[in-house]
Amino acid sequence: MPDELESDRQSHRRRLTLAQYIERRNGVPVGATGSLRNMLYRSLGAGSFSSFWGYWNPIFGYYLGRYVDSPLRRVMPRSVALILTFVVCGALHDLAAMAVRGSVAFFCTTLFFFLGAGVLVGRWAGVDFSSLPWVARAAINCTYIVACFALAFIARQVLAIP
Repeated sequence: MPDELESDRQSHRRRLTLAQYIERRNGVPVGATGSLRNMLYRSLGAGSFSSFWGYWNPIFGYYLGRYVDSPLRRVMPRSVALILTFVVCGALHDLAAMAVRGSVAFFCTTLFFFLGAGVLVGRWAGVDFSSLPWVARAAINCTYIVACFALAFIARQVLAIP
């Protein structure tokens, strides 16, 4: 399933408008009733870590795919482009947090590095839990996110990252 979603993502990203992309991911139009519920249900119930990100926050995913991942893939290996896309996403989250807090912090950049690494490890290992019940898939995806939070917290402590 991860490769199917990835292939779908690549072949349609350039042709789809943002509204079409969101409807394809959520099953309902932008801002429609049930959009958030569908996003949470589909992402948490995804059968792989890679598929999780295909459904999570389709607006952000659309722009990251179009303006970060696709250009990076033209000049570097897919795995490096994926990690850098996650790092850029984390940096954008950190910039928003820094604007609010008024101080430097790189927690999200570190977190998103580990989230991207988790996607790569999952792909490399052929992780596919799509045959499991939704509750089990959601538990696995939540565990993946919590584990990445823990790794980011530990890395920040060990490396003295602000």
